[in-house]
Formats: sequence, structure tokens, C-alpha cells
Amino acid sequence: QRFPEKDWEDNPFPQGIELFCQPSGWQLCPERNPPTFFVAVLTDINSERHYCACLTFWEPAEPSQQETTRVEDATEREEEGDEGGQTHLSPTAPAPSAQLFAPKTLVLVSRLDHTEVFRNSLGLIYAIHVEGLNVCLENVIGNLLTCTVPLAGGSQRTISLGAGDRQVIQTPLADSLPVSRCSVALLFRQLGITNVLSLFCAALTEHKVLFLSRSYQRLADACRGLLALLFPLRYSFTYVPILPAQLLEVLSTPTPFIIGVNAAFQAETQELLDVIVADLDGGTVTIPECVHIPPLPEPLQSQTHSVLSMVLDPELELADLAFPPPTTSTSSLKMQDKELRAVFLRLFAQLLQGYRWCLHVVRIHPEPVIRFHKAAFLGQRGLVEDDFLMKVLEGMAFAGFVSERGVPYRPTDLFDELVAHEVARMRADENHPQRVLRHVQELAEQLYKNENPYPAVAMHKVQRPGESSHLRRVPRPFPRLDEGTVQWIVDQAAAKMQGAPPAVKAERRTTVPSGPPMTAILERCSGLHVNSARRLEVVRNCISYVFEGKMLEAKKLLPAVLRALKGRAARRCLAQELHLHVQQNRAVLDHQQFDFVVRMMNCCLQDCTSLDEHGIAAALLPLVTAFCRKLSPGVTQFAYSCVQEHVVWSTPQFWEAMFYGDVQTHIRALYLEPTEDLAPAQEVGEAPSQEDERSALDVASEQRRLWPTLSREKQQELVQKEESTVFSQAIHYANRMSYLLLPLDSSKSRLLRERAGLGDLESASNSLVTNSMAGSVAESYDTESGFEDAETCDVAGAVVRFINRFVDKVCTESGVTSDHLKGLHVMVPDIVQMHIETLEAVQRESRRLPPIQKPKLL
Repeated sequence: QRFPEKDWEDNPFPQGIELFCQPSGWQLCPERNPPTFFVAVLTDINSERHYCACLTFWEPAEPSQQETTRVEDATEREEEGDEGGQTHLSPTAPAPSAQLFAPKTLVLVSRLDHTEVFRNSLGLIYAIHVEGLNVCLENVIGNLLTCTVPLAGGSQRTISLGAGDRQVIQTPLADSLPVSRCSVALLFRQLGITNVLSLFCAALTEHKVLFLSRSYQRLADACRGLLALLFPLRYSFTYVPILPAQLLEVLSTPTPFIIGVNAAFQAETQELLDVIVADLDGGTVTIPECVHIPPLPEPLQSQTHSVLSMVLDPELELADLAFPPPTTSTSSLKMQDKELRAVFLRLFAQLLQGYRWCLHVVRIHPEPVIRFHKAAFLGQRGLVEDDFLMKVLEGMAFAGFVSERGVPYRPTDLFDELVAHEVARMRADENHPQRVLRHVQELAEQLYKNENPYPAVAMHKVQRPGESSHLRRVPRPFPRLDEGTVQWIVDQAAAKMQGAPPAVKAERRTTVPSGPPMTAILERCSGLHVNSARRLEVVRNCISYVFEGKMLEAKKLLPAVLRALKGRAARRCLAQELHLHVQQNRAVLDHQQFDFVVRMMNCCLQDCTSLDEHGIAAALLPLVTAFCRKLSPGVTQFAYSCVQEHVVWSTPQFWEAMFYGDVQTHIRALYLEPTEDLAPAQEVGEAPSQEDERSALDVASEQRRLWPTLSREKQQELVQKEESTVFSQAIHYANRMSYLLLPLDSSKSRLLRERAGLGDLESASNSLVTNSMAGSVAESYDTESGFEDAETCDVAGAVVRFINRFVDKVCTESGVTSDHLKGLHVMVPDIVQMHIETLEAVQRESRRLPPIQKPKLL
């Protein structure tokens, strides 16, 4: 039986629930086992979780069931005999006349996660049945289906199911914070610090994690605990804390998962080559040889391990003392759980510190579109080569983090406060263990209060069955209930609720604080390429000589400048100095000046990785389309035709980050007052100074706050203005890309030969691609190299395809309409063709250039 018989309008009944009620299979048992309780978790097609609380008890099997079982047993024994050569009765097989017991399960399905209420409610129904209480079960179930659960954060409600019971339902203060109860503390007790850290890193870097235990509730708790540790990231892959035996083939899926399986089926998991197995009962974690789990970056790995040790084993610090204190205070299991979570919350705040400075606001209306500049973040944190953080930033969980938490105007929580206001404190406390522990305990108090807003009030009064009630002979099996009575109670409650206003959850939205600008995770004092003020002065002097026409002096300094440009500061200095000359309208150069500027630009770019994590290529991009020389009347050669030999130009991630950065600049300018217009563009990823105007995130936050107050016409106007901004930037970037991808001599296919196979143009955007167009784009990035081989394809065709893939991706993510997108696809071949025609004239004239005369000493 199920109640209600029809599905709720907004919540269909999950299919196949009977598999999860008895995950090991429905089997008869020779003994009456005590009742069991666990909560399985199902995930529907919309990624909504449904909690299935199962209370199982045992009743004498009916004769027909026993007969069926005996026939099946006999068949199995015959098959064993045929295979093994002889037949014998198993000593554990029940005698033909022995009484067998069949399982019966009471299941409560809910989208809300209130395990204690589930346990009490199902336990009450069982107690009424087994103790023969004078209470109508239909009333209890009807009341259970119609009880009102509080929505607002931190509120509570007392409910009664009509059996002299009282239960208090509390909701956490903040929905975004996970509810862990004691699950994290239990996970650490079962597996230990090193093993849990391995599982934490494995889940974050999208490996397959399998828990084994003989207890279903332990499996559910372990999975819950691991997910709680991942906060503020949300796990978005397959999550099945209790997997039924009939569905074990799910373990062969190619996608990452967190799954729990009964230890009885351990043999079936032996052949899984890429699955990390955590045995909760044995306290071991087995990592296959073919699986590499990148560790946390140092010093965070050792710091985290040390703090976890202080929380779990406070006596360790006192073990060597000559006069240890007579007593040591230990936290309760619930509080220790929150302290362990606080350690990981601090870890994420340290890992992601300053992430908001690398967010690009691509659209504000009708919905915010935010992108993350991964290269700038890794470059400024000094973690470009860190395998762990690179994989985390490329993962689905972080993409969800950016789309959910990147929004500038929303409710904030403990993590937002921590990453914005506590980073300086965490840095200052690094070498003071007791101060770190104090901070952990303060955070733990807040996490505990979030889960238990009214700890003194949470008193339940629920009838429990007697100690050995399951061994008594119950006069009759669990009765069949009257559906009509239950439905009548449900209808009565629905009629009462009809006139009531719908429950609305009040959300207190605010501008999310950005926090201090990011700093390197580990200050490296390397004297190898320290750019002294003298080196920067050499760069500045050389550029001054070039632009003043003092070529002899410039030539003397050039070798020193090229050496200095190995350092990041000198490269930035060069970009800034050249930018100043462009602003002064000094971009048209003679042949010698052009040659010097191009040599210095190429020297800057040769050490750029495909990520351009230090923003050097980004800073030079506007300059290579500005500096030029006159070859003949009407023919001008720009610097971009001489700096194409670098891998960064054929990397889609670089172009995406540049595009989103420029779109953000123009979107911000769109909403600023004319007097507050934008200063010259900053270097990519560079934090604005205190004197700068409001950031793009601040502007976006203000606009989101005002959005509901605007008229429909005004809203539509703003949406169209933003779309036009994105569209015009897409055209601009199609031109820029054609400048840097089309070689001067296209007939030689120079770039194609050099770049064949470089940077398989995978979709490197940290965004959740949802619609079909973006999906197909991402797929094409994965499966095709950006530039086909020169023999199979002409240069122009390859460049058009590269630009079209870029345009598809960025425009789809930026919400550009399909009509605009089609228009862009029509324009791209024309843009490329026009540029090829321009290059033909440039190439022709450049061949006629006389060699540069060496200066003569007079």
C-alpha cells in the first residue's frame, strides 16, 4: 500500500523504491530479527534528492511464501550438485517444518532531510502495531502526510501524529550549509585522518569512491559526511549512499560517483580497476595502482593534517609534558563533528581566497552570467603547476560553485564571510597552533548553531516499542489500512490550506563582499629572476631610445633588455611603457623602431604558456594591433603579423578569458554615469586599487537589486543593450583572432604546420554547459584539433572553423539570440577573406623592403 495513492502535483513517487527497501534482496529468514532503520537517498532527473526512510520488521511467512522458498532452495542445491558432483544439505538450511520470517518495510519518502523525525514517525507506527495500542493507524498516517513543515531558516514547529506524541522539527538557519549531525566525526573515527584526506581529494578531483560496510546507516552517514566536507562545493555526479544488489552494474559506469554497497558484495567489486574502495568496518582505503590522487598543495596539506590531529586527539599535544594537566576537555561527538568541518571550511577559504577578483560579469540581465578567469587565479596564487587545484578548477563542482556563488547579489553564508573577512587572521595564525584551534572552535560553534538553532527545546516524546517486542508472538500481521480514511484526512487538510497564503521563504539578499585581493599561497623568495629597479630602468630607457630615434643607444641596451624580459615584472613594465606610447599616438614607427618593438614583444611572448597565467599576452594583444609601419602608400604592416609564432594565440581558453574580460569592461561602462566612465583597462586578473570606481561586481549587484522595480519596457531595453554589447565584442574578437591566426604568407601554411596538434581545443570554460548548442561546441572542442593538417585543408577554412567554434561557445554562454549567432556565422568568412586580401598586399610590399643599413661611426 502507498499513501497518498495519487502522486503529489509537484513530487512524483520514485520508481523502483522496493529495491532500496531491501538493498540485499527480499529474502526469508529462519529467525525473527530486530527491526532495522536506515535512510536511502534517491536523485531524480532534476537532480533533486528524495530521502527514503525504511523501517523493516519481520513477520511469520505465509505457507505459500515458505513453499516457494523451499522449491528455490532445492533447485539451487540441485544445480550445485550438478556442478560439484554431489549434493548435501547445508547445515544452515532450515528444516522443512521450521518457521520462516518475511521482511515487511515501512517507507517514508520526503524531499526534506529530517532523519530523526523519520525514525520517530515510522517507529511510532511500528510501536502502535506491535504493542497493540488503541490508536487508529489511518489517523497517524493521515496526520503525517498533512503536517506542516517550517520553511524559514532557523524556525521550528511542534507536530503530533495523534498518538500522544510530540516531535519538534527545526530547520537550519542557512539552507546552503549542509547538515552533518555526527557523520563527519564518525567518518574520521572509522578511517583516520590520512584516509579521509585521500577520499576528500579523490572526490574533489572527480574519482570514483565506493564505501563498504555491513551497516546501511553507516554507509549513508559516510556518504553524507564526505559531501559535508566538500562544502562550499556541491557534488554533482552519481550519488547513491545505499546501492541495491540488483543495481551493482552501476559501479562500471565511466563517470565519477560516490556510492555505498553492503560489504557482503565485496567480491563483486574486486574487478573494478579505477574505483577507490573505503572499507568502513576495517578502516582501510584501497587506491588502485592506475589511479593518481593529487594531494593538497603545500603548506595546506601539512597544516590541515596538523589541525585535524589537534581536534581528534587533543591529548597528543600533552603526551610529552612532564606535568600534564589532571584533566583534559574533550568535545562531544556532535561538536567534534563541527570542529572537523570547520577545519575544511578554513581550508577552502585559504584555497579559494580572492576568487571573486577573477570573476567576469558577462551579463547582468535578464539573469547574471558569471565566468571565472582560471589562468589569472592560478598565476596570482602561484599555483600554475599544482595538479590538485588545476583539476578542481576544471571540475563540474567548481563550475557549479561559480554559477551559484559568483552571483553578486544573493543571500550570503558563513563561507562568504570567512573568505571575505578572515583571510588576514588565518595568515597571521599560521604559526600559532592554539590560535588556529580557537578559530576552528569559533567556526564550529556557528556550524552547530546553524543545525541546532533551539538546542534546549528539541525534546521529542514518542512511544517506543518494548525491549524485546520483536520476539513476541504478534497475534496478526501488519494490517491493511483503509485508503479512504487516509485520503479523507488529506483532503480535509488540503481544504483548510486552500485559503491560507502560500508559504514564502524570505531571503535576505545583499552584495557579496569580495574580500582582500589575492596573494600567493606560498611566498617564494627566489633570487633567480629578481627584477631589480635597475632592470626595469634598463627596459624603460631602451624603449625611450627607440621612440626618440636613438637607435645606437637602443642597440647597446637590447641584449640586457632581452635578458631582463625573462622576469615577469620586466615584461609587465614593457607592456605598460608601450601602452603609454600608444596613448600618445606614437604607434606609427619607422622600420628600425618597428623591428626593435617586435623583437621585444616576441621575447615577452616566448615564455608565455598557453594559459597566459600572468596576463602578458593579454596586455600585449591591444598593442600588436596598434603598432605599425608604412610599407608604401596605402599599405601598412601591423605588429601582429610578426608575433604569430606563439602557442597562446591558438588556445581557445586565452581568447575566451580575453573576450569575457572585455565584455565585462563594456557592460560595466554601460551602467556607469558618463562622468564615472572607465579608466584605461587594467591588466587581466589585476586587482583594482582602492581609488578605482566601483567594480563590475558592485555595479551588477546594484542593478540586480533595482531590476524588480524597473518597468517591463526598461527591462527589455537593458537586455537588448547588453546583447548588443556582447554581439559587437564578438565581431571585434573575430577580427582580432583573424589578425593573429592568419599567417602573412598563407600559401605556405606556416602556422598550420607549426601548430598541428597544438592545444586540442578543448572547451576550457569553467561553465556549466547545458543547452544542445553549447554541448555540441564543447564536444567539437574535445574531438577536433583547432587547426587541421595543411594538406587536407586551406588556411582560411581552418581559421574560419576555429573562430566559428569560439563564437558559438562564448555567444551561447553569454545568452546571445540564435539570430545574432547566425549573423555572426555569416560574417566570419567575410572577415577572414578581407584580412587575407589585406595581407597579400602587405606581404608583397614587405619583400621590397631594403635591408636596414648598419650605423656607421663617423
